[in-house]
Amino acid sequence: MSRAREMLAASAAPIPGVDVSLLADAAEAAFECVQTCTACANACLAEPRVQDMVRCIRLNLHCADICDMTGRLVSRQENPELARAMLQACVLACRLCAEECARHAAEMAHCRICAEACRTCEQACQRLLEALPT
Repeated sequence: MSRAREMLAASAAPIPGVDVSLLADAAEAAFECVQTCTACANACLAEPRVQDMVRCIRLNLHCADICDMTGRLVSRQENPELARAMLQACVLACRLCAEECARHAAEMAHCRICAEACRTCEQACQRLLEALPT
Protein backbone atom coordinates (compact mmCIF):
# COMPACT_ATOMS: atom_id res chain seq x y z
CA MET A 1 0.00 0.00 0.00
CA SER A 2 1.38 3.40 -0.95
CA ARG A 3 1.67 6.11 1.68
CA ALA A 4 -0.88 8.20 -0.24
CA ARG A 5 -3.37 5.34 -0.18
CA GLU A 6 -2.62 4.63 3.49
CA MET A 7 -3.05 8.30 4.39
CA LEU A 8 -6.36 8.61 2.53
CA ALA A 9 -7.65 5.42 4.16
CA ALA A 10 -6.74 6.80 7.59
CA SER A 11 -8.82 9.95 7.08
CA ALA A 12 -11.57 10.54 9.60
CA ALA A 13 -13.72 12.31 6.99
CA PRO A 14 -13.73 10.52 3.64
CA ILE A 15 -16.13 11.53 0.88
CA PRO A 16 -19.21 9.40 1.59
CA GLY A 17 -19.66 6.54 -0.86
CA VAL A 18 -16.33 7.05 -2.65
CA ASP A 19 -13.80 4.22 -2.60
CA VAL A 20 -10.49 5.40 -1.17
CA SER A 21 -8.69 3.47 -3.92
CA LEU A 22 -10.23 5.76 -6.53
CA LEU A 23 -9.09 8.83 -4.60
CA ALA A 24 -5.59 7.43 -4.17
CA ASP A 25 -5.32 6.39 -7.83
CA ALA A 26 -6.35 9.87 -8.96
CA ALA A 27 -4.01 11.66 -6.54
CA GLU A 28 -1.05 9.44 -7.37
CA ALA A 29 -1.64 9.69 -11.12
CA ALA A 30 -2.01 13.47 -10.85
CA PHE A 31 1.25 13.90 -8.93
CA GLU A 32 3.08 11.60 -11.33
CA CYS A 33 1.70 13.64 -14.21
CA VAL A 34 2.98 16.86 -12.59
CA GLN A 35 6.51 15.51 -12.55
CA THR A 36 6.31 14.02 -16.03
CA CYS A 37 4.82 17.13 -17.65
CA THR A 38 7.36 19.37 -15.93
CA ALA A 39 10.23 17.19 -17.14
CA CYS A 40 8.75 16.99 -20.64
CA ALA A 41 8.48 20.79 -20.87
CA ASN A 42 12.11 21.04 -19.83
CA ALA A 43 13.16 18.42 -22.38
CA CYS A 44 11.17 20.23 -25.10
CA LEU A 45 13.14 23.39 -24.32
CA ALA A 46 16.33 21.50 -25.18
CA GLU A 47 15.07 20.36 -28.59
CA PRO A 48 16.91 21.86 -31.59
CA ARG A 49 13.70 23.32 -33.07
CA VAL A 50 12.23 24.61 -29.81
CA GLN A 51 9.93 26.98 -31.73
CA ASP A 52 8.07 23.89 -33.00
CA MET A 53 7.52 22.79 -29.40
CA VAL A 54 5.85 25.93 -28.01
CA ARG A 55 2.33 24.44 -27.90
CA CYS A 56 3.66 21.25 -26.30
CA ILE A 57 5.58 23.20 -23.66
CA ARG A 58 2.58 25.36 -22.80
CA LEU A 59 0.23 22.38 -22.55
CA ASN A 60 2.79 20.55 -20.38
CA LEU A 61 2.96 23.50 -17.99
CA HIS A 62 -0.83 23.96 -17.90
CA CYS A 63 -1.33 20.24 -17.32
CA ALA A 64 1.28 20.15 -14.55
CA ASP A 65 -0.38 23.06 -12.72
CA ILE A 66 -3.89 21.61 -13.02
CA CYS A 67 -2.74 18.12 -12.00
CA ASP A 68 -0.93 19.53 -8.97
CA MET A 69 -4.05 21.31 -7.74
CA THR A 70 -6.24 18.31 -8.53
CA GLY A 71 -3.99 15.92 -6.59
CA ARG A 72 -3.95 18.22 -3.58
CA LEU A 73 -7.70 18.81 -3.68
CA VAL A 74 -8.73 15.16 -3.90
CA SER A 75 -6.28 14.37 -1.09
CA ARG A 76 -8.33 16.63 1.16
CA GLN A 77 -11.41 14.42 0.62
CA GLU A 78 -14.00 17.13 0.99
CA ASN A 79 -16.15 19.38 -1.13
CA PRO A 80 -17.24 16.99 -3.89
CA GLU A 81 -18.57 19.92 -5.97
CA LEU A 82 -15.16 21.57 -6.16
CA ALA A 83 -13.47 18.21 -6.68
CA ARG A 84 -15.81 17.57 -9.62
CA ALA A 85 -14.83 20.86 -11.29
CA MET A 86 -11.11 20.23 -10.79
CA LEU A 87 -11.36 16.65 -12.02
CA GLN A 88 -13.16 17.84 -15.15
CA ALA A 89 -10.44 20.40 -15.79
CA CYS A 90 -7.77 17.78 -15.15
CA VAL A 91 -9.35 15.32 -17.57
CA LEU A 92 -9.39 18.01 -20.26
CA ALA A 93 -5.83 19.22 -19.58
CA CYS A 94 -4.50 15.67 -19.64
CA ARG A 95 -6.35 14.85 -22.86
CA LEU A 96 -5.04 17.95 -24.63
CA CYS A 97 -1.49 17.41 -23.40
CA ALA A 98 -1.53 13.71 -24.31
CA GLU A 99 -2.76 14.51 -27.81
CA GLU A 100 -0.04 17.11 -28.36
CA CYS A 101 2.71 14.94 -26.92
CA ALA A 102 1.54 12.01 -29.05
CA ARG A 103 2.23 14.13 -32.15
CA HIS A 104 5.93 14.17 -31.18
CA ALA A 105 6.17 10.72 -29.58
CA ALA A 106 7.82 8.95 -32.50
CA GLU A 107 10.78 11.33 -32.47
CA MET A 108 10.94 12.26 -28.78
CA ALA A 109 10.87 9.68 -26.01
CA HIS A 110 10.04 12.33 -23.41
CA CYS A 111 6.83 13.17 -25.27
CA ARG A 112 5.90 9.48 -25.54
CA ILE A 113 6.38 9.02 -21.79
CA CYS A 114 4.45 12.20 -21.04
CA ALA A 115 1.53 11.19 -23.28
CA GLU A 116 1.32 7.89 -21.39
CA ALA A 117 1.34 9.62 -17.98
CA CYS A 118 -1.32 12.08 -19.13
CA ARG A 119 -3.56 9.27 -20.37
CA THR A 120 -3.15 7.39 -17.09
CA CYS A 121 -4.09 10.51 -15.13
CA GLU A 122 -7.01 11.29 -17.43
CA GLN A 123 -8.41 7.78 -16.89
CA ALA A 124 -7.91 7.82 -13.10
CA CYS A 125 -9.57 11.21 -12.79
CA GLN A 126 -12.46 10.12 -15.02
CA ARG A 127 -13.05 7.04 -12.84
CA LEU A 128 -13.13 9.20 -9.70
CA LEU A 129 -15.36 11.75 -11.38
CA GLU A 130 -17.88 9.04 -12.22
CA ALA A 131 -17.86 7.84 -8.59
CA LEU A 132 -18.44 11.23 -6.94
CA PRO A 133 -21.86 11.76 -5.40
CA THR A 134 -24.10 14.13 -7.34
